[in-house]
Amino acid sequence: MDTIVSMASALCLLLGSFLCLSGGVGILRFPDFYTRMHAVGVTDTLAAAMILIGLMLQNPEGLVMLKLLLILLMTIFISPVASHALAKAAFKNDLVPLSDSNENKGGTESSIS
Repeated sequence: MDTIVSMASALCLLLGSFLCLSGGVGILRFPDFYTRMHAVGVTDTLAAAMILIGLMLQNPEGLVMLKLLLILLMTIFISPVASHALAKAAFKNDLVPLSDSNENKGGTESSIS
């Protein structure tokens, strides 16, 4: 039984690490702020959840499990709200998404590079 828990923990940690890396690749590869933010906003919540679940499986003691569970719950609720607030603030400050018409006409893109 201990081997199964260790393998499940390793799988969760590897999957979480892969999601962190794919979010980093999304930051580098996507063309504008909104697509970059979407790539990171989706992957960081799931990556953090998978890593925290893997850590919970590594150390199933009561107090450690409770602390990791609280961190997981806060991450699940706070991260999407923060991403939404960031996108809303960018939109209210007239940061326009890159579209095909902007790209073909040589329009200005005001994104973070």
